[in-house]
Amino acid sequence: MSGRSRRPWARAAPPPGTRWPSEPSRGRRPWPLRGRRLKPSLSVRTLAAQVFLFQALIMLMLVAVGAAALVVQGRYDAEHSAMDRSLAVAESFAHAPGTAVALRSPDASALLQPQAEQVRKGSGVDFVTVLDRHGVRVTDPDPALIGTKAQGVGRAAAGETFTETFHGRPADAVRAVVPVNDPSRRVVGMVTAGIEYANVGEVLNRQLPLLLGAAAGALVLAMGGAALVSRRLLRQTHGLGPVQMTRMYEHHDAVLHAVREGVLIVGGDGRVLLANDEARRLLDLPEDADRRQVPELGLGPVPTRLLVAGEAVSDEVVPVGDRLLAVNVRPTAPYGGGQGLVATFRDTTELRALSGQAEVARGRLSFLYEAGVRIGTTLDVRRTAEELTEVAVPRMADVVSVELLDAVLRGEEPTGAVHAMRRTAVRAVRAGHPLQPVGDVIRFVMADTPMVAALRRGKAVLVPDLGTAQDWRAQDPEGAQAALRYGIHSMVSVPLRARGVVLGMVNFWRGAGSPRFEEEDVAVAEELVARAAVAIDNARRYSREHAMAVTLQRNLLPLGLPEQDVLEIASRYLPAQSGVGGDWFDVIPLPGFRVALVVGDIVGHGMQAAVTMGRLRTAVLNFSSLDLAPDELLGRLDEMVTRLDTQSADADDDRVPLTGATCLYVVYDPVGGHCTLSRAGHLAPAVVDPEGGVSFPDLPLAPPLGVGGHPFEAGELDLPEGSRLVLFTDGLIENRGRDIDEGIEMLCSTVARTDRTPEETCRALVERMLPEHPSDDVALLVARTRLLNPSCVAAWDVPFDVTAVPRVRGEVTRRLADWGLEEVSFTTELILSELLTNAIRYGAPPVRVRLLLGRTLVCEVSDGSNTSPRLRQAATTDEGGRGLFLVSQFADMWGTRYVTRGKVIWAEQSLDRAAEPDPAVLFDVMGL
Repeated sequence: MSGRSRRPWARAAPPPGTRWPSEPSRGRRPWPLRGRRLKPSLSVRTLAAQVFLFQALIMLMLVAVGAAALVVQGRYDAEHSAMDRSLAVAESFAHAPGTAVALRSPDASALLQPQAEQVRKGSGVDFVTVLDRHGVRVTDPDPALIGTKAQGVGRAAAGETFTETFHGRPADAVRAVVPVNDPSRRVVGMVTAGIEYANVGEVLNRQLPLLLGAAAGALVLAMGGAALVSRRLLRQTHGLGPVQMTRMYEHHDAVLHAVREGVLIVGGDGRVLLANDEARRLLDLPEDADRRQVPELGLGPVPTRLLVAGEAVSDEVVPVGDRLLAVNVRPTAPYGGGQGLVATFRDTTELRALSGQAEVARGRLSFLYEAGVRIGTTLDVRRTAEELTEVAVPRMADVVSVELLDAVLRGEEPTGAVHAMRRTAVRAVRAGHPLQPVGDVIRFVMADTPMVAALRRGKAVLVPDLGTAQDWRAQDPEGAQAALRYGIHSMVSVPLRARGVVLGMVNFWRGAGSPRFEEEDVAVAEELVARAAVAIDNARRYSREHAMAVTLQRNLLPLGLPEQDVLEIASRYLPAQSGVGGDWFDVIPLPGFRVALVVGDIVGHGMQAAVTMGRLRTAVLNFSSLDLAPDELLGRLDEMVTRLDTQSADADDDRVPLTGATCLYVVYDPVGGHCTLSRAGHLAPAVVDPEGGVSFPDLPLAPPLGVGGHPFEAGELDLPEGSRLVLFTDGLIENRGRDIDEGIEMLCSTVARTDRTPEETCRALVERMLPEHPSDDVALLVARTRLLNPSCVAAWDVPFDVTAVPRVRGEVTRRLADWGLEEVSFTTELILSELLTNAIRYGAPPVRVRLLLGRTLVCEVSDGSNTSPRLRQAATTDEGGRGLFLVSQFADMWGTRYVTRGKVIWAEQSLDRAAEPDPAVLFDVMGL
């Protein structure tokens, strides 16, 4: 065989896990897609992306050309290597000693075939074939070809050795043909050896993966370098394209050199890197300013210091030559540049005067704004006047005085008489001013003075130079001389007006060291006084309304505590700072020496709350006259509140509703110290025993008045003599600075002292628990209990029999004698006989008689019936019906009260005088 091989070259197997270059990695993206960091540079609109694509194309072309050249070179080298190997094998076999001899033997194939195969296998060629001198195959790797004639060996038959790339049958190959010569140099045969062309490419194929791998590595390195360069370029160009960069630099140059503001960039070494045209003009820089040190530019000490220091500066005005430049300096490091700074310069020479005027105007506006905030913080007329002087001194004037009409100070409407005012406030920058003190009456009687002129004209009057002005001295020449000696030299007098009415006068004075007043100051003074006038008028009106409300409320509250002997009572009422409220209290004497204590709280503040409180207090007084139990009284009061609120809602008026009002009603009985309490939404009272122990009884709590739907219940206490009851509204224990628990603790610690009287206890509670101006009004009652002496109480159980009346009457007479009350014995017997007889005739058992002796004498007859006797005018023909009339004539007061079982009819007589009924009336009643 002279053209192909039966054994292909061994192909190198890849290591386990290795993929051929033609096999893409499974589950992975190609390399460019994995470079996520380069994603911003992949947009072809940016300069960085275009540079990257251009470099990638160049690298790809270079790698492709290099790889192709390496492939061609490899194939060329493989062919020549095959030719050299084939030539060496052919020459070695042809020149072997036995080859020529074997060719002349009769059976050359038998001799040479084994040797040729041995040489082929040992040399690594595809075939070794021996030909005779005619070109017929003597040996061949394929025995079937022995005896056939080989092609293209004529040159070797002529004695020429050659190598070639053979194309023909049986296969294309790279071969060498060498003639075999006998000793006489005659050609006796030929030897051809070679490698099939397909196996020559196999060598190249074994080299191709390494070659392509090297090419791919080179491409990856080249692309990575291009990506890094593009990324750096992207960061430097900020993702701009060529057109955008060109436009940006054009705009940069246009702005840098056209802007009317100097720009100077200085590097970290202190050298000038850039200066635009305006900076060169403003700083008068030399032509060679670039790359020169800042101190060499001759800018002057101040701008040189700012540029050398490298610290941030904002709008600092510095002189440079004959200009005033506003300099701003910022370091470049935080903004992506290296160490250095950027300074801008703006010419402010012409704006300096205007900025000074603007600064003055801004200062005046700030002054007026501050005045609006600081004047009128309270609703007190005098304090508002003081705030005006505090604001004006020293920013507006050195001395300021405020005079107000007396009517304004009293909260009344000002009258037309404005020639006498009271100095309300005065303030000066230094002590010892010569003006009249606060409280003096200032009279404006001279028509030529600036003050009178200002009042007459209704606007400010300016006296720029008091030293040359004579009119202002006319009223008080000595005071004027003292003011001049003090240094006062200029003044502005402004009338204080609100709603077109003069309230007072404000005078501004300037002394030594201050410039004189100008027209611009007059406008500021008028605006300042106008704002103060509104605040003073509001305070005046509030004072008037507050005084009216306080007067109304105090007239609606008890003007004095009623006389009674069983309780030592002290009280306090303090209106809130924001106005009067609806808190109230009352002390109501009841029959049988009992006393009712009442404390209530109305929702809201102001005049309406005070009126509402008066309505509720009147209702409680009326219900108390019926001598109702505390729970029954609150029930009726609740019904009344509900009815009145319903009527108010139907009438669609704006009155304060009663619903939500709270009330605590306490009835104290000195006979045994029994106390009955009921409350509607109110705080329980504090009970202080004689040893100082403080407790809050657990009383049934009902909703506030007007809520409805809940019954009222009463609680009962037995108080030893000397105990104290403290009734209060929530304003005493609650405020913005503490909660209710803390307030109760303070109250307990204050009232626990046993050596204090009720009056002292009230004073201590107010001083400790209330601020100077409480936010809520407070009603407070403190009562110390006393017991009625047992010797002053007499009681008899009466059989339900009319015949028992004389006996009881006799025992009552003897007891009155023991008490030394013989002068009222007859009257008492008459009253007792009538009441006792009615109880037995018309009542039900049990019947009981009780006498109570105090500042008056009380006779009580109780029975088990709920029927109430009724006073009527008996006819002349009636046999009865005159008993109660006689009782009403002889007793000072009488009445009926209901108890748990039955009723009590009582009659009270004064001990200082005996009742003297009209005899004519008695005769008429008796039918005489």
